[in-house]
Amino acid sequence: MTHDHDLVLRPTAAQTEAALRPPPGRTGGDLVVETLAGLGATTVFGLPGQHALGVFDALRRSGLRYVGLRTENNAGFAADAYGRVTGEAAPLLLSTGPGALTSLPALQEAAAASAPVLAICSQVPAAGLGGRRGYLHELPDQSASFRGVVKSVHTARTASQIPSAIAEAWKSALTVPPGPVWVEIPQDVLAAETVLPVVTAMDATPDELPPRPELTALAAHLLANAVRPAIVAGGGVVRSDASGKLRQLAERVQAPVVTTPGGKGAFPWTHPLSLQSWLEDRHTTDFLEDADVLLVVGSGLGELSSNYHTFRPRGRVIQIEADLGKLESNHPGLGIHADARLALQALLETVERREDQGAPERVRGVLARVRERIAAQDLTLEQQVLTAVRRALPTDSPSFWDMTILAYWAWSAFDAMGPNHLHSAQGAGGLGYGFPAALGAAVADPTRPVLAVSGDGGALYSIAELATARQHDLDVTWLIVDDGGYGILREYMTDAFGAPTATDLTVPDFVALAESFAVPAVRTTPETLEQDLARSLSAPGPSVVVLPALLRMFAPTHRD
Repeated sequence: MTHDHDLVLRPTAAQTEAALRPPPGRTGGDLVVETLAGLGATTVFGLPGQHALGVFDALRRSGLRYVGLRTENNAGFAADAYGRVTGEAAPLLLSTGPGALTSLPALQEAAAASAPVLAICSQVPAAGLGGRRGYLHELPDQSASFRGVVKSVHTARTASQIPSAIAEAWKSALTVPPGPVWVEIPQDVLAAETVLPVVTAMDATPDELPPRPELTALAAHLLANAVRPAIVAGGGVVRSDASGKLRQLAERVQAPVVTTPGGKGAFPWTHPLSLQSWLEDRHTTDFLEDADVLLVVGSGLGELSSNYHTFRPRGRVIQIEADLGKLESNHPGLGIHADARLALQALLETVERREDQGAPERVRGVLARVRERIAAQDLTLEQQVLTAVRRALPTDSPSFWDMTILAYWAWSAFDAMGPNHLHSAQGAGGLGYGFPAALGAAVADPTRPVLAVSGDGGALYSIAELATARQHDLDVTWLIVDDGGYGILREYMTDAFGAPTATDLTVPDFVALAESFAVPAVRTTPETLEQDLARSLSAPGPSVVVLPALLRMFAPTHRD
C-alpha cells in the first residue's frame, strides 16, 4: 500500500548532472537569491550593508531586479506597496543592527495592513550569535526586536538551512492573513563558498483558511432573516480579492455596506447600497448601531473603523476575520476565523435571498445627512482640493497617502474607484509612507501612473527617494501639500490644549529641491491643481506638484 506522501519526485538525468557540477564561486548569498527566484520572486528591494554584502554580490549573478532605496524604512514601504499591488511576497534585503532596526516602522505598517513582505537580514558571524563579542552592528538578540512586529522569525545558521528557512518564511508571509516575516543569516554564512547544488523550484504554497461550515450556516440564516442588516468591509476584503463576492452577498440580502479606510474600494462607491466610507461620522455610526445583524468582513473594528471606539452595536455581530487575535477583540459576536474570500463564497452558497425595497432609501438618507453636516462647516477649499485630485487621477491608477490632513479626508470622502487602488499608512500611522510606497507600486506595475500624497512634514521623511525615482525613472507623481508644519498635529493640539507646540516647520523650496534631482516640479494653486496634476500624471517618469495650502479637518462627530 502506498500513500501520496510516500511518492518522491526523482531527479532527471540533467538535474543530476547539474547537481554534481555546480558553478564555481557560489556563496550562501547565491543560495538566498536562487531560493527567491525558485519561489517566483522577480524583484527585490533593500539597501546594502557590510554584513549583507554576500547577498548583494550574489544579485550580480542572478536575474532578479534590485531596486535600492536611500533608507531601509523607505525600502520597507516600497516592498509593502509591491506586496499590496501584486499579492506576492516582496523580498526586502537588509543589513545588521542599525539597518535592520531602521526598517521597523515599515514592517509595523505592513503587519497592520497585512502586506506580504519577506525581510531577509544579515547577522553578525555565527560564532557571535547570542554573545557580546563587540562585532560592528551587534545586537544581543536582533530577532527579539522584530518578534512583536512580524508574523514569524526564521534563522539559518548554515548554508544548507537557507533554502528551507526562506521557503518557510515565504509560505508564512502569504498564508492568510498575509504579513511581514523575518529571516536572519549570519555574515560568514552568506559570504562563505558553498558546494551545494543550485537551488531550483521551491514549493511554499500558502495554507488556506476556510470557514467552519456550521458557522457560515448560522451566519447565512441570520442574514437572510434580518430586518436591518448592514455590512462593514475592511482591508481583508481587499487583500483576499473578495470585492466581487462582497457585492454579490450585499445584493443578495439587500444589506448597506460601509468600507473602512483599509477597505477603500471594496464596494462600489456609487452603488445604491453603498454607505461609502463615512465611518468617522455619527450618522453612519448610528445607522450601524441600529442594524439587527451586522456583518463585519476583514476588519477588527479598531480605532478608526469604530469611530474612535464609540461604536456600540445593539444587534448581532458576525465577524469574518483571518487574524485570530482580532476575532471578537472589540465586540462579542459570531466569530468566523477564515479568509474573507472563502467565507463570503460559503455564505453565497447557502444564504437565501432577502427582499428589502427600502434599503437604498435608508442609505440615501444617511448620506444626505452626512453631506448636510459637512456643508455646514465651511470646508469648501478642502472639498475643492480632494475633487481636483480625483478628477486628475486616472480611474485605474493607484494612490498612496501619507499621514496628512488630505489623507484623513480621503479615508472618508475619496472614491477609490476600485479595490486595491487607494492605500495609506492608517494601519500603523507612521509618517513618510506615501512616496516610497508609490515607488514600489510603480515598480510592480509600470503600465499606469501612480500618485503619492504627502504633507510637507511627511515629505521630509522621504525626500531622498527623489533620487531613487530618478535613478529608476519611476512613473510617480508626488503631490506635496505644504502648510508649513505638521498640520494634523497642529489641529489636535489646538483642540486639546488651546495652542500648538512643536508643529511649525522650516521647509525647503520643494520645487527647487525636486529640480535639483532632475525631477520636474511645479507650484500650483487650488484653482489650477487639477490641470497641473493631470499634466504631471500624463508625463512619463517622476514629477512633483507642490500645493501651498492650509487645510482643515471636518469636525469630529463621535460620541464622547
